[in-house]
Amino acid sequence: MTTQALVFDVFGTVVDWRSGVVRDIRRLMPEVDAEAFADVWRGRYLPSMDRVRRGELPWTNLDDLHRASLDELLVEFGVPDAPETVRAELVHAWHRLDPWPDSVAGLERLKKRFVIASLSNGHVALLVNMAKHAGLPWDTVLSAELFGHYKGDPEAYLGAARLLGLQPEQVTMVAAHVDDLAAARACGLRTAYVHRPLEFGPQAAVPPPSSDPEADVSVDSLTELAEHFGA
Repeated sequence: MTTQALVFDVFGTVVDWRSGVVRDIRRLMPEVDAEAFADVWRGRYLPSMDRVRRGELPWTNLDDLHRASLDELLVEFGVPDAPETVRAELVHAWHRLDPWPDSVAGLERLKKRFVIASLSNGHVALLVNMAKHAGLPWDTVLSAELFGHYKGDPEAYLGAARLLGLQPEQVTMVAAHVDDLAAARACGLRTAYVHRPLEFGPQAAVPPPSSDPEADVSVDSLTELAEHFGA
């Protein structure tokens, strides 16, 4: 079966989460090391979702997970008295991230031939806000929230195919993260790896791999992905 729809990881794949979060930390808390704070905050992302996966927490959306991690980090970084307005604004930094330079053009080209949708751990409100901010031309917004399961769990990938009315092998998962793609492949989806070398900054201790040997295709941009699909 040929690909009928592409579903996209968003944080790191379509948008540059680190630059946007660092920008707002600098604006709201100039007294802290914004890059270090952003990296540690992102480091709490997967562990917090794992608590939901293991059943230690009921379904909890990403804003609430980010807020719990933020409250801990403010203590660790020596700013425990940050006001509620600053805390709320920082959580919403994740709603207004900018796209990578190739993202909108690549998505617009792909949209002419395929259904395109997010498939993100972000909740629906976050993804809609981000799409408005960044000009992301989704046909629809698919979120882990719709399935009550974060990615990595089969329910997210199979649920996306089901809501699109397609078989898993008719859907290509696009991501800059090999673990996301491996989980999608295990559910029968096709996969496309996007190399985003600056996702974790130019000084990242472990840079992302240049390709995913198991993926159906590895590219350096969404415009290159559009070229691969003849869009």
